[in-house]
Amino acid sequence: MADFKRSKSESTEELIEKIVFINRVAKVVKGGRSFSFSAIVVVGDGKGKVGYGLGKANQVPDAIRKGVERAKKDMSSVSITSISIPHQVTGRYGAGKVLLKPASEGTGVIAGGPVRAVLEAAGVNNVLTKCLGSHNPHNMVKATLEGLRSLRTAEAYARLRGKTVEEILS
Repeated sequence: MADFKRSKSESTEELIEKIVFINRVAKVVKGGRSFSFSAIVVVGDGKGKVGYGLGKANQVPDAIRKGVERAKKDMSSVSITSISIPHQVTGRYGAGKVLLKPASEGTGVIAGGPVRAVLEAAGVNNVLTKCLGSHNPHNMVKATLEGLRSLRTAEAYARLRGKTVEEILS
């Protein structure tokens, strides 16, 4: 039993938690305004697994904690290479579109705000991005994740088509 608990703690290695956006929401009630908070949080392991969560609570720390819990449940693997992402992709969610382009070694993460948080949590080191359409943090995070989750490596495409990587690339 003790071995199981040790292996479980080893599997939950250090996760990167990034707070993307905290919003204060006011509800008008009989006695005045009651305030609550919503927090968008991105969680990743820096090795190709990433997820996001939205937490809502009356206090900021509780909202962040709830967001982290949801983000851990939402985590999924994305295809990344040792340098960048395998190919160019556009992620879409609602009115938000995010263009992700692979970049050469040493470029860094050229992205702003919510897109940067998702890419850093996923462990992408060199990428060029452009936000097209809505700049709403919710839509940008979801569009970036949709784009990353639709990435496939050449090996995955070759396996799907029953060919070798050389046949695919030539």
